[in-house]
Amino acid sequence: MIRYNQLDSLHDSTKSLSVNVLFEGKEGVTRSLQINKDGILAEHITKTDAILICVTGEVVYEDEKNNLKTLKAGDFYKIEPQVKHWVKGIENSQLLLIK
Repeated sequence: MIRYNQLDSLHDSTKSLSVNVLFEGKEGVTRSLQINKDGILAEHITKTDAILICVTGEVVYEDEKNNLKTLKAGDFYKIEPQVKHWVKGIENSQLLLIK
């Protein structure tokens, strides 16, 4: 039987940022992120290639290479490894990060 849940049920809506593992397989991990309006996922570096998918809302992705990308529902961005990047919530947003 398949269990169905809403992504927002994984997060505390009172926090400006919340990150939880949605699925961890043998070859990678998928994280669910909630970034509220004006919330920030602080500057950091990922060691592997990743894809950030906006499920709902709107966020802005920026990195040290001066890439700036607005992501709305259905949009995605491929994140390079070893590049400092950060994400700001323009609206309350749900995202998936696949590594």
